[in-house]
Amino acid sequence: MAGHSKWANIKHRKGRADAAKGKLFSRIAKEIISAVKQGDADPKNNPRLRLAMDKARAANMPNENVQRNIKKASSSDQADYVELTYELYGHGGVGIICEVMTDNKNRISSEMRIATNKKGGTVASPGSVAFNFEQKGVIQIKKTQGSEEDLFLLVTDSGAEDFEAADDLYMVTTAPDQLYEVKGKIEAAGIQCDEANLEMIPKVNVDCDPDVAKANMELIDWLEELEDVDSVYHNMTAV
Repeated sequence: MAGHSKWANIKHRKGRADAAKGKLFSRIAKEIISAVKQGDADPKNNPRLRLAMDKARAANMPNENVQRNIKKASSSDQADYVELTYELYGHGGVGIICEVMTDNKNRISSEMRIATNKKGGTVASPGSVAFNFEQKGVIQIKKTQGSEEDLFLLVTDSGAEDFEAADDLYMVTTAPDQLYEVKGKIEAAGIQCDEANLEMIPKVNVDCDPDVAKANMELIDWLEELEDVDSVYHNMTAV
């Protein structure tokens, strides 16, 4: 793998999620509703719903909340959530991608404009930022789950593309369409996965001095506070 910096987004987002459990529950509820709306109410037949339920368990979301949202999604009165991607340029030419799940496109469009008016940057045209990112499946495993050598052999045999130790985690990279299959094989071997998500990984990073990095983080923090924003990715490296 090409260095630690490609995982900066993941660790940043993990810390933000840990600090905002209430918002995390809201996001998981939306993922459950959307998964049922677009698939099946039976998790055995719906990989996306299984993943959302895994997230709910990892976040200690009560099972009654999960079942209530599955039932809610089955109602014709429940609005579906639309997934959108916003591309932005931050300070210093940094690329930012916001993954959004919303039931009101006009509201989130307005909130994106407000964010850039308040914190700088611009909303970019589709594709102008995304070309510098690639989607990968990313599985996080706590180092307490096993030795690096044993887990490397396991994930390689499971079909993963790459494996790296980062701080207190092992990061496993898969092709996007192999995420659920690789995760299942790892768990079948008795290894607990901390998180498993589709992530946007930057191909090229932009070095920023402390002032520019601070300005970008203020914009990113603002975006992450928006209720409809699920994930924020960037290609900034602070120097």
